[in-house]
Order: sequence, then structure tokens, then C-alpha cells
Amino acid sequence: MSVKQLPETLINQIAAGEVIERPASAAKELIENAIDAGATRIEIATAGGGKSLIRITDNGSGMDAGDLDLAVRRHCTSKISETLDDIRTLGFRGEALPSIGSVAKLTITSRRAGDAAGSQVAVIGGKGMGVKPAPANPGTVVEVRDIFFATPARLKFLKTEKAEAGAITEVVKRMAIAFPKIRFVLSGSDRSTLEFPATGDDHLARMAQVLGAEFRDNAIEIDAAREGVGLAGFVGVPTFHRGNSAHQYAFVNGRPVQDKLILSAIRGAYAESVPSGRYPVAVLSITLDPVFVDVNVHPAKSDVRFRDPGLVRGLIVGAIREALHREGDRAATTGASGMMRSFRPGFPPPASSRTPWGVATSPSRPLDLQPSRDFYERFQSDFDVLTMPAARADAVTSEPVSRTAADEAPRYRLGAARAQIHENYIVAQTEDGLVIVDQHAAHERLVFEAMRKALDNKRLASQVLLIPEIIDLPEEDCDRLMAHASDLDRLGLSIERFGPGAVAVRETPAMLGEMDAGSLVRDLADEIAEWNTAGGLRGKLEHVAATMACHGSVRSGRRLKPEEMNALLREMEATPGSGTCNHGRPTYIELKLSDIERLFGRS
Repeated sequence: MSVKQLPETLINQIAAGEVIERPASAAKELIENAIDAGATRIEIATAGGGKSLIRITDNGSGMDAGDLDLAVRRHCTSKISETLDDIRTLGFRGEALPSIGSVAKLTITSRRAGDAAGSQVAVIGGKGMGVKPAPANPGTVVEVRDIFFATPARLKFLKTEKAEAGAITEVVKRMAIAFPKIRFVLSGSDRSTLEFPATGDDHLARMAQVLGAEFRDNAIEIDAAREGVGLAGFVGVPTFHRGNSAHQYAFVNGRPVQDKLILSAIRGAYAESVPSGRYPVAVLSITLDPVFVDVNVHPAKSDVRFRDPGLVRGLIVGAIREALHREGDRAATTGASGMMRSFRPGFPPPASSRTPWGVATSPSRPLDLQPSRDFYERFQSDFDVLTMPAARADAVTSEPVSRTAADEAPRYRLGAARAQIHENYIVAQTEDGLVIVDQHAAHERLVFEAMRKALDNKRLASQVLLIPEIIDLPEEDCDRLMAHASDLDRLGLSIERFGPGAVAVRETPAMLGEMDAGSLVRDLADEIAEWNTAGGLRGKLEHVAATMACHGSVRSGRRLKPEEMNALLREMEATPGSGTCNHGRPTYIELKLSDIERLFGRS
């Protein structure tokens, strides 16, 4: 069979299969073009989930007739010239418009601000209709109708109109967060209108528009840099989490990405702070010289490749953990709002509307963190105790709390202990409200942090193997392991080179007890190869430490003396991350006095 040149239309359709996966992909490419054109107002209209219509209207710089003629041809672009080493725009390949035109009915109408009239070009199923004069406002209007009509096989793989419309909404949200100076409006016959007014330089205000007003009250600012890489943004306190990763947004030099390395770093930073199956809320922006990042590794430009991935991952994990160390022990405001809802008519909601975590959901309300149903039922009968703890302290604790301790409440963030109920919950009075502490969860975190501190300050105890275990590995893995031998030795793992393709394990961490040294070393080699770190062993040790902390902490059901309760509160205030236990559950919930007064109709 002889080699032959494929027709241009088929070439474009092949390219479209990589670049335009669904209507949301087309919307993303067109919105990127509008942003690159300097638009300050972008309106997106859809019908049929984008299958029937996608219309993007912007007030950008516009195009003349000559630009339009080239814009629908493959690899014609104004954004790069001879190199891919310095990409500073969202689009750069010159593939999006011809790809869309090859599988849909594409019409572009545009006008430059100084031109007397506009121009229009159309491409239908890969066939160009030529450029002609057309009335137009300054800027550009792009219409995509009947996407994939020219490739019916691809059309069959699309999801429902609702699902496709939702995917376009997510694209708009990501773009809106990345560019707060631009006004975005999303409308159409298949949706209610969604508008994001421009917020200028107030990025947090734009994030609140997209993620909900509660994010502003539960966000911690991130601002860090290392070796030419900058990291900025906001992350949620550990107790402000969601049921999926849809509320994690990452940007590299202003480009929205869904990069596995970044998402993995976020997950690692919250490893001991967020419950299994829950996801922190985060908006992170990474800036670095374009030379040190490759954005041309995926047709949809959603993945990037960093020249030094270990540096980027370390910066993200370190910056988030430092922020959590600084402010992460704050209780999420959603805990108080959930408790408020529990005392209102209609609580608890029907079982069908609750998740396994006891979180009520509805189509009109975003997912909120709330304590479990059992928590509310346990406190319902004791609400009078919570609102008047001082008067009844002697009825709910082993000893009455002294007046002196109560008078000290304004001096401390978590207040002064006033009562213990059900032998597990400490009620403390603060200057402007009250705090309810889970004594077991709180002490578990304190013990764990103490053990973690011991890991940082001295070499961990190790156990010497009677016969060193020889692990066969590729030579390059042995080289990587030996480069980190001193770090591993501090954690109790002693290794030596044993020829070109093996290492000898002479000591293992005593905390790990009986273990498969070979499996551990191989996992470490794989991790070092990927991230150039030796965090796997540290993670295993901290998991053991967390388990030990759980068994060594104050148990539920133990009555505490007033001085013990206050000592626990003071230790929590001095310990980073004390707002959650080792498993990510909240250790305390705060109710402001204004919240309590609303419950009684006093405000």
C-alpha cells in the first residue's frame, strides 16, 4: 500500500479529535482567544448543552478581513513566531478555529475598533465560505452550531445536555477565577444566567463569586517563592472541605490547568488534616519563567510539565503547611452554621438528602460541612446547658469551674472551660461566644504533633538486622537512594551500597516493627525518581505516630477536672493544626454570641 497525502478536511478532523473533545473544549478555546485579544467583557451563550450552539461575544481588539481569512487555516496564529520557549498567551498553536470548523458550523464576525465596517468568515464541516463584509460592533462574535455534525461517531459519545452544559460552566468558572478583571456572563436556553462582575485586583472577591461567600471567611492566604517560582492564592481551613476535587483550582502563568502534580501536592499538604474521601478547597497560582515550564504536552493544554517538578511540589506542600501552621486551627464557619440549622424546624433533613458524612445537600445549596446527625442528637437535649453553662456547671462536670477561670475567657482565643458534658465535650466561654471541644479528638492531635516534633529533632530509634537484607535494584535507583542515605538514616533506615545494582539494608525504623524492607526500599526508589524526595518513609512513620497518638490520647468518657480542661485549651492554642484531629475531623466548633441570640430571636 503506497503512502499518500490526506485531504485537508480529514487532517483537520483528526486534529479536532485531539483538541475538541466536547462542547466545553470548544468553549474553552474560544474564551482563551477572547482573553488573548484583550477583552474586558466576555459573554457566552449556549443551547442544547453546547451541542446546538456556543456563542462567544467579546470586546477585544477584533480582526480585519485578512486576519479572518488566515484565522480559520491550520497553524496560523499571531501569538508565537519561531519558538515554543517563551509562550505568554493562552492560545498559541493555531489549531482551535480550523479544528472547530472541520466538525461544526463555524461563523466568525469581527471588527477592529478603528475600522469602518466588520468582516465575517464561515467554515461548515471543513469547507470555507470565504470572507465577506458584515455589520459588527468592535470586538468579535464566534458562533459554533451543531458541533460534531460532520463526525457523527464523536457525537454519540457526548453526555446529556445537562452534563455538557455543566462542563461549560466549569470552564467559565476557571477562567473567571484566573482573570478577575474581566466580566463574564454565561446564559442560554439550557441554563439560568450566571454572571461574574469584574472585581479588579480583588482576587478573593472573585473567588467568593465562584466558590461561594463562605470561602472568604474560611480562606487562608498563600504567598511564597523559591528559586524563581512564585506561589500565590488562597486555601481553605482544614475543616472547610468538599466531597470532590471540583473546588480545587490551579493556574500556571495565568493558564487554568488540571495538573496531577499540583493536585497531588495539595492532597499531600492536607494529608493529616482532611478526612479520607473529602477534599480541601484551594485556588493556587504558580508563576515562573515560561522557559521552565512546557505547556505544549497535551492537545487541550490542561497539563503542563515543569523542568523541576520536585521544586514546584515542595513549594506547594511547604507553603500550604506553613499557612495551616499559621492559621489552620481556625474552625470553619460552616460548623456553626450547621449547628444553627440543626435547631430550626425541619431538622434533621430526610435521610435521602444526606451523605454518609451527615451532610445535607440540595440542588440549590452547595455542600456544607456539618457535624454528624448523632452529634446533633447528642446535643439537642443539652442545649440549655450550652447556652447557660456557668449556672449549671456543677451538674455536668465532676467539679464546678472556678470564677477565676471564667473571668479569664477574654484572654484566650478558645476561652475558659465552663463545663464538660457527656464526659467528652468541653464547653468553653470566649469573649464573644462559646466553643465546644471534642476532648479525645483534640488531645489526639496534640499527642501526634508532639511525636512529629520528636521526628524533627533527633534520629529515630532503629533496630539492627541480624543479617543485612540485600535489595536488587536498577543502578540508577541505587544512585538516587544513596544520594538520600543521610536523610533516610535520620529516620532510622540505614542503607549501604552493595555493588552496582543493589543496596544492603542494615537497620530499619523501630516504630515500624516487623516489615518488608525490600518493598519499602523499592517504593522509596520509585518516589525519589518521581519527586526527588524521600517523603514516603516519613509518611509511613507519621502514620504509625498518628495511630499511637490515637491510643495514647484522652479517651471519650473520662471526666476532666477544670484545670485539665483549661490546660487542654491552652495547649490547643499553642499547637499548629489543632483545629482537626489526625483523621481530619474538627476538634471544636465555635458559636458566636450573635448566633446564640438569633436562636432565641433576640436579634
